[in-house]
Amino acid sequence: MFQLGKTIVSEDIIQKEFVCNLSTCKGACCIEGSAGAPLEENEVAILEEVYDKVKPFLRKEGIRAIEQQGTSITSDFGELETPLIEGEECAYVIFDEKGTALCGIEEAYNKQLIDWKKPISCHLYPIRVKDYSEFAAVNYHKWEICDDACSLGKELQVPVYKFVKEALVRKFGQNWYDELEKVAQKAT
Repeated sequence: MFQLGKTIVSEDIIQKEFVCNLSTCKGACCIEGSAGAPLEENEVAILEEVYDKVKPFLRKEGIRAIEQQGTSITSDFGELETPLIEGEECAYVIFDEKGTALCGIEEAYNKQLIDWKKPISCHLYPIRVKDYSEFAAVNYHKWEICDDACSLGKELQVPVYKFVKEALVRKFGQNWYDELEKVAQKAT
């Protein structure tokens, strides 16, 4: 672990390699697990604001789940999350013609209908950020459904932090990312 500003960063994000391999995993991270995507407090209002523009991209099951539960939920543990469809996949999940899970929010963003790409937790994955009162912990999350992404990252020699560069800059800013790169260069 090392400190960058008000963050404590796991060395795994510079030592491990990762590149999403949607052709093999089919977007399993949007389907697997027992909870929706973690949301930041400000993202709750954003989801409410963009929902009408995202809705045309969603499946009827997702729309039904959102209309029953809301654009976001609070879990039994007090965590903000995206709602799930019958306890399974994220309500914002859509599928392409090959059966690969995609994000309805990101589709609306790609069509330039909204200016918010998707929840930061999704954009950052496989990095997870946990906010504490004095700092944020920045960790690599290892999940077996992403084994193919780890293999592809190793093959292409892409460290986690480079794979999620855009999301890290979005979350922490360009200066923070530049400092992270300096640490990574010294470590190699």
